[in-house]
Amino acid sequence: MPRLADPLLERRILDAASRLWARGGEKSLTMRAVAKASGTTTPTVYERYRDREDILRSLRLRTRNELFAAIRRTRTLRQAVLSHLEFALSHSHAYEVLFDGVGKPPSLHEPWPSFNLIRERVAKQLGGGPRRYSRLMLSLWSLMHGTAILIIRGRFEGALRTQTVNACVDAFDAIVNAARKKSMPHSGPKWPSNLILGEGKQSYAGNGGGRESKKSVSRH
Repeated sequence: MPRLADPLLERRILDAASRLWARGGEKSLTMRAVAKASGTTTPTVYERYRDREDILRSLRLRTRNELFAAIRRTRTLRQAVLSHLEFALSHSHAYEVLFDGVGKPPSLHEPWPSFNLIRERVAKQLGGGPRRYSRLMLSLWSLMHGTAILIIRGRFEGALRTQTVNACVDAFDAIVNAARKKSMPHSGPKWPSNLILGEGKQSYAGNGGGRESKKSVSRH
């Protein structure tokens, strides 16, 4: 009688990969190590994933989709921030993998649905198109991610963890309110035409190759 397929095998493989990567980075993530950590064989892992990069891509896409699903259920920006932080802290290993090398291909050119959703909500509150608020969104994104990683890596617990989460939410509100009152400071150069975020294959990291005209670029 043939062995029944394990419907949870791919989840176990990706969960194992996220734990290995978070603990030891690239060196620890071998196909053999993933097989052992997920309770299967190396050939079985190869049947589902070409190589380590294929595993990491699948893990990033799964984590992005799950984070987006969590944030999409919220109604307000404040709820979205809390949802982002709660997801990050509940899925810390996968979350760390998601943001490792996020500003470089291939991650840069993959979908960023949560980034776009929050940017769209900011635009709805403040008026204008979402791309107008890319710089503002970058500051909000940095705040949320920095808070999550500080708690994860710093092993914050109890009152310290609670205060850090709420401080992040308050700072998020303050930044959005400052932007609404047009009192948001803007240091450094203008947003360059070749810095495009959250648009899949059209995204660029501001180091050449952008195809956007300067007329369409925000100064916010």
